[in-house]
Amino acid sequence: MKNSKKWLSVLILSFTMILAACAGGGSEAENDQPGDGKIEKDLVVAVHSDASTLDPAGSNDVPSHNIQQPIFEGLIKRDSENKLIPGLAKEWKVIDDLTYEFILQEGVSFHDGEAFNAEAVKINVERLLDPEVASSKYDYFEMISEVEVVDEYIVRIKTEYPFSPILAHLSHSGAAIISPKAIEADYEAIKNGQKPGTAISENPVGTGHFKFDSWTPGEEVKLVKNENYWGEEALVDTVTFKIIPESGTRNADLERGFVHIVDPVQPSEVPQLNDSDYATVVQTPSTGLSFIGFNMSKAPFDDVLVRKAVSMIINKQEIINGVYDGYGIAAEGPLAPGVFGYSEDIKGIDQNIEEAKKLMKEAGYADGFKATLWTNDNPQRIDTAIILQNTLKEINVELTIEQMEFGTYIEKLKSGDHDMYMLGWTNPLADADNGLYSLFHSSTEGIPPNAMWYGSSVVDDLLDKGRAATDEEERLKLYKQAQEEIIADAPMLFLDYREYLTGVSNKIKGFSINSGGIYHLEKVQFVE
Repeated sequence: MKNSKKWLSVLILSFTMILAACAGGGSEAENDQPGDGKIEKDLVVAVHSDASTLDPAGSNDVPSHNIQQPIFEGLIKRDSENKLIPGLAKEWKVIDDLTYEFILQEGVSFHDGEAFNAEAVKINVERLLDPEVASSKYDYFEMISEVEVVDEYIVRIKTEYPFSPILAHLSHSGAAIISPKAIEADYEAIKNGQKPGTAISENPVGTGHFKFDSWTPGEEVKLVKNENYWGEEALVDTVTFKIIPESGTRNADLERGFVHIVDPVQPSEVPQLNDSDYATVVQTPSTGLSFIGFNMSKAPFDDVLVRKAVSMIINKQEIINGVYDGYGIAAEGPLAPGVFGYSEDIKGIDQNIEEAKKLMKEAGYADGFKATLWTNDNPQRIDTAIILQNTLKEINVELTIEQMEFGTYIEKLKSGDHDMYMLGWTNPLADADNGLYSLFHSSTEGIPPNAMWYGSSVVDDLLDKGRAATDEEERLKLYKQAQEEIIADAPMLFLDYREYLTGVSNKIKGFSINSGGIYHLEKVQFVE
């Protein structure tokens, strides 16, 4: 009997403790679980790659830009449709062919409390041009000769020569405005032996919707809401970028509710997500081009007939369907729809196997030849290369495929030992100058992406005039002529304009990604 009473007392005490725990509301972990009736405020984005740096002046990759974008703002921004809109400059005007005046937003503060003004703009632009900093974005801004502070909220940017795409260039993430105090700290760190940008990357300070909180390299970057944002505030409290290289793991976390956005989604995974009850795929045409370049510095691709023959042999839509499950647009020329300078009137080289055979015979290669195609270890590029390898047998071309790690690949391309190579150009500025100059101007010969060794005095003249022209209609005319010349020269096989595929949880709304691949998170909110 004593034992029975003892166990009864234990049971009553245990039950009382359980009730007390329930009344107390449980642990923080329990409170944070989805489905407890509370509206979530912590956004989690699963991405395949970490940022290389959080210094806007030090990176050239989209993963870095996407993590930097919520922290920083530039004078000019791009909306979800990739169009230029006011940023930290509320308006601007052209004073003359070499001078642009910007009227700045007033009452804006950096995350560290420093005031944003014309002097801050001057400090930032001069840093981009400083040889000591050696910014990877220098080429985007080397035409700037002077930054003049007119008064506290008016600044003038002067160029060395007429350069009409200057506004597009100032919308680039590299032109993001950093706190002068953070820049000062970075210069001090350089004096102490650190690499340029190290101090800024460790503590990035901008004016954006979100402030930097922490970065665990290879794992995550966490941002918190800027409660003192000068414009319309963000609608979530935090943004965490989770670095998850494996696509299957990203999608599994999306299904379980651990993340809310996954990027990228593989084409083969789109139906599964779209058919689910927890997510959909946002499909966004990009401004980028995928291509196969011909090395024109040596035979047989120094012959335009051979280049045209190889360009005619492939069915681009079959590659898009077979390799990318139909996600993409067959490319007619170097500029994608959505890029200033694109024209629907531009017609590329269509598949025509019989005509390709005739051109090969005319060029003296009726019996074909052996060639090597270089590519990096991207699975889709390798699959595309195999399709080309099999198709080229129709014109007796024996193609060998060599694949390598991306960094090694880019360095080897500079040697000129290749016959053909696969690459892409993202054109984040959505301007013809950015889409054509780096690929086809003779000043870039031998510098990837122009590992074609392509140069044409006619094209050079058109591109130089396009840069200097201030009238949009004149620029469009010049770039149309340039594209026609380039297509006639056939320095590359224009493959496709890729599409961005992003998985988005049904728990949120307001997310968008522009054609440059940059996220817009400021309007994201959780659905009640």
